[in-house]
Parts: sequence; structure tokens; C-alpha cells
Amino acid sequence: MKILVVGSGGREHALAWKLAQSERIQTVFVAPGNGGTALDERLQNIAITDPQELAQFVQQENVALTVVGPETPLAAGIVNIFRAQGLKIFGPTREAAQLESSKDFAKSFMQRHAIPTAEYQTFSDVAPAHAYIDSKGAPIVIKADGLAAGKGVVVAMTLEEAHAAVDMMLSDNKLGDAGARVVIEEFLAGEEASFIVMVDGKNILALATSQDHKRLLDHDEGPNTGGMGAYSPAPIVTPALHARVMREIIQPTVQGMAKDGIPFSGFLYAGLMIDDKGNPKTLEFNCRMGDPETQPIMARLKTDLVGVMEHAVNGTLDTIELEWDRRTALGVVMAAAGYPDAPRKGDVITGIPAEDADSVTFHAGTALNDKQLTTSGGRVLCVVGLGDSVKMAQKKAYEVIDHIHFDGAQYRHDIGWRALKRP
Repeated sequence: MKILVVGSGGREHALAWKLAQSERIQTVFVAPGNGGTALDERLQNIAITDPQELAQFVQQENVALTVVGPETPLAAGIVNIFRAQGLKIFGPTREAAQLESSKDFAKSFMQRHAIPTAEYQTFSDVAPAHAYIDSKGAPIVIKADGLAAGKGVVVAMTLEEAHAAVDMMLSDNKLGDAGARVVIEEFLAGEEASFIVMVDGKNILALATSQDHKRLLDHDEGPNTGGMGAYSPAPIVTPALHARVMREIIQPTVQGMAKDGIPFSGFLYAGLMIDDKGNPKTLEFNCRMGDPETQPIMARLKTDLVGVMEHAVNGTLDTIELEWDRRTALGVVMAAAGYPDAPRKGDVITGIPAEDADSVTFHAGTALNDKQLTTSGGRVLCVVGLGDSVKMAQKKAYEVIDHIHFDGAQYRHDIGWRALKRP
């Protein structure tokens, strides 16, 4: 059979890589893909991004099902377009994708359905937003309402930073339409974890737990990014906490969406903050798998992903169980010079070792021109190491990184530090 993966990042490379391992696969198309998917003989890049054109391609090529990676096509309604033509596609409709595409929608949804989250208010005018910040004090969190490619959240530790963030979004219009409204919410202290499940509209299948590292620099310093590395499983999510998150956050979300008349299908990602007493609250929802969390999660998945996807589009996720590699997978992102503000493109990439039983390198911001691999985006590669402990997986990932070169490469040296610190 043929499958289409929509997107061009590391998440999409990892999904396509895993789907292509199935004996039932003839071709995995990736639209538009990247340099890494171009180099893999089992994958085929197609230079189409328009949802209507992709639907035509799927019909012409007799593609069995489509998996959507990133948020932008989901928010644009690619699932609505495919379903209207009777095509099988895994992802939420435009309406259900508002859980990610509108922070205000997500917050009012959580409030309405009693899902634990931070206290908040939404503003589209500058003056009341500033007044609210002054009344609440710092630290405080400012979020652009719309999609801002991972750059729409400012965790302000001082009042000055908070006021500047509101001005940047509402007055200076630095984020365009995404920042035309802002959500201002209480600062939650604790440890973050990524909780990702698959939903078929009704049934829920939990994926392996993971933890992301958002800040650019070691010791969680520097600016926020789309994510500089991740590992799976996340030791902070104990079996008891897992059951609680399913009961208090995931199930009420899926049931609440159905009750509101917008049933959710697709990957559902809850970004959690777990306080020092072990209580989880929801920081945000994404309507897709996380990036870079997908890369270590796919590296650990032993079950045939094609079969899982078929159950997902057929509404039968309750009939399967997933099998996982017992080892830890740890992925380190190598980013371009100038990332996150102004990533440099066109630097030549050399030395990526071949995949082996303990490591695999996924591409994100790469392009293949005349057989030369170059940087083409902010986050360039995600190098995943596998090992019997976090320490061993970390050691393997950094050993692989030592072989890879591109000018200006930047990466963190401490991915997995929270897990290593745990008693």
C-alpha cells in the first residue's frame, strides 16, 4: 500500500521512517519532505503543499491513507477537504484543531469542562492587558492566541518583560494575526512533561511518555525554541500519574470535544506542568505529535505503525496495544547558526553516520541540492541514541553528534539532565 505523510520536519521524517519499515508498504510519500527523506530510498518527496492538490494526488496515486504532521495544514482544514472527498486521513478537522490554533478556545474549553489548567484572561486591547499584569504581578505568562511557530509564548519573570511582551504582540503586531489577541495566565512552577495520545474520535491510545527541552542553552537558559531535544520514557510520569492524567485531562478533553459537537481524531498532545506535590495541570494542547518528542518515541515503537494508523482512521484504536523498546531513546537537536531568531541557511552538512541498532539521525531543516546536503531551517537534525539507561542513551547520541559537522551548529550538551538528577 501507499501512504502520504504531510510535512517537512523531523517529526514527519520520523513518522515516514517508521511507516516505511512495514512489510505492507510499497511507498511512503512525504509532502514536501526534506533532505533526509530525499536520501531514503523507501521514501519519496513530492513538491505539493496545497491541500486540494494533495487530495488530487492521493486519488491519482491510490494512496490508502494520509497522516498529517504539522499544525498549519490542520488549521487550514486539510482533514475537512480530504474527508469531503471520502479520503482516509488521520488528524483533527479545522474546528477540532482550534485546541491548538486558538489559545483562547483551548482555555475556555478547559474551563468549561473542568480540566485543570492555569488561571487566565484574554485581551485584544493593550491598556486592560497591562492593568491585568500589574494586578497579578510577575512571574506571569503571555501567549499569542494564534499559531506562532513556537514563538508565541513569553514566560515573563519580571513586570518589564511582561509589559514588553504585550506591546510586542498587541501594539507592534510582531506576530501578525496570531498576536491580535493575547492570553495572559498564571505562572505554573514544576516540571514539564509531554503526554501524547492517539484518538479516533472516541477511543484513546496512549503513546510512550516523553520530556522536551524548550530553552536554547544548557541549564534551561536562553530563549524559548521549538524544542532542543527530548527523551522517552519520562521518569516523572509514574504509572499513578499516567492514570491520573488520562482520568483528569485526556478523557475529559476527548469527551468534552464530542459533547461540544466537534469530535477529535488525530494525535492529541497535552503539555503538562507537574508541581512538586505531583499534581498535573495542562499548559497547552497541540493537535499533532510534538517535535522533537516524535523522534525518540518512534525510535522506541516496535508495533507496525501502518496497522496502528489503519485502526486510527477506522475508529478501532480500542482493539490494539502498543509494544515498546524497553530502552530509553534520547534525541538531541542540532540547530543552525542564528537559531531561533535568524537561522542561517545553506551551510553544508557532512559526517552523518549510517543508522544502526542504537542510533538514528532524523532530518528537519535540511535540503538536498545536487547530492549536497545543506541547512535549510532552524532545527536541522535530531540525533537519537538508544540505551539501557538515560545516561547510556545520552552518551550514544553525543557520540554520533561528534561525527556530524556544519558551520555554526549549536546544540545543548545536557539533554536528559532532569532524568539523570532524579533519585
